Amino acid sequence: MMDIARAGVADTARLVATGEISARGVVEQALARIDERDRELNAFSRLLVDEAIAEAEARDAALASGGPAGPLHGVPIAIKEEIDVAGAVTTFGGNGNSTPAAADAEVVRRLRVAGAVVVGKTTMPEFGAFPFTESASRGITRNPWDPSRTPGGSSGGTAVAVSAGMVPVGMGGDGGGSIRIPSASCGLFGLKPQRGRVTTAPHPHLWWALGTAGPLTRSVLDSALVYDAIRGNVEGDLYTAGGHEPFVDAVGREPGRLRIGWSTRPVARGVRPDPVHVQAVRDTAALLTELGHDVREVDPRYPDPTAAFVPQFFAGIRAEADLVEHYDRLERRTRETCRLGAWVTPKVVDFALARTEQVSVKANRVFDDVDVLLTPAIAHRPPRVGRLDGVGTVLASLRAMPAIAYAALWNVAGNPAASVPAGVGADGLPVAVQLVGRTDDEATLFSLSAQLEQARPWPLLAGGA
Repeated sequence: MMDIARAGVADTARLVATGEISARGVVEQALARIDERDRELNAFSRLLVDEAIAEAEARDAALASGGPAGPLHGVPIAIKEEIDVAGAVTTFGGNGNSTPAAADAEVVRRLRVAGAVVVGKTTMPEFGAFPFTESASRGITRNPWDPSRTPGGSSGGTAVAVSAGMVPVGMGGDGGGSIRIPSASCGLFGLKPQRGRVTTAPHPHLWWALGTAGPLTRSVLDSALVYDAIRGNVEGDLYTAGGHEPFVDAVGREPGRLRIGWSTRPVARGVRPDPVHVQAVRDTAALLTELGHDVREVDPRYPDPTAAFVPQFFAGIRAEADLVEHYDRLERRTRETCRLGAWVTPKVVDFALARTEQVSVKANRVFDDVDVLLTPAIAHRPPRVGRLDGVGTVLASLRAMPAIAYAALWNVAGNPAASVPAGVGADGLPVAVQLVGRTDDEATLFSLSAQLEQARPWPLLAGGA
């Protein structure tokens, strides 16, 4: 019997497709693992037990009748609360909604078409506002490597579900680092794709130019498999991306000799990276040199993204808050954030979007001289839980700065960027680095990340459990 806690997306889909295990058997294992682990960790806000078993049985019946196996056939998947799943309330991490979604978001529809089985929705801070997965309605979500520590956020529940072996993959979203931050905190591979690579339907955008959806996985190949299933646009999307190479193909080829620039300088002023992360960048640079790349320290000459990021952050929160059925049920801090963002008028959003284009041009100057930029993924070690207890918007934002110090710029610029595991620190928590690619060049990041994964394998489960 396959151990769902250790099998990834590729292995699970292969074993189901060949009949070595049934989709129902895989899903039942996942549900049992969730029952075993999640009381302590709080990754899931809602389980779809009956629906998942029925969907798994349908996958088995399709194979038994001679139908083709999809690339994700029988793979259990968790979905972040902000993404619509038919029949489940899209809570955005709070209590503002009470009516179940009538239809799947387009990415969920594509996952099902590829054969995946949705087992539940995962926790997040309300509206994904801060990189700590804590909320008044859902409580505290804990890092499986050390339950006294945060898994980061905002896709923290998804990260915990994958890192603890409850599911092989989960869907998250990234508007300021929310795929990369929890991936770095929980030892996962998490790539934020190029802006517009993945549709945001039924919504035309996610926090305007900032946000995108994507998977968190335990391996590079697994991420590529899921992205190949969900990538692409529909009519009405505000942004689209270029490039057509299948990401699975990129994982399977050598990256060639790349020019890689590294820097540990944070984008955010006043933030000092933990020495563990600085050393991880230096060690990774040395490894990349051994692998034959042209590696050198660079000054990225980061532009200040504040005037582009902050208005879109406030406007994104306010827009999502306007959509909920029960505004009065939102957290006090969320309502405060909405009040503080009242200055963000449509004209201010237009200014921020124009500024976004300027920041993107300046941020991409680094790629005049290098193919890939290597930095820390986060500045701090995962802090103790309770970072949002009793604090308002301003203090919560200040506490978020070390988490987003290297990540948020690339949401503004739109470039693909990945958190890649780089070992385990003396504190027993994962260490990660960030790889940033040229516009539309996820393929190089997948190829290079796969090379790093092969040269320096990382633990696939929290604490090796």
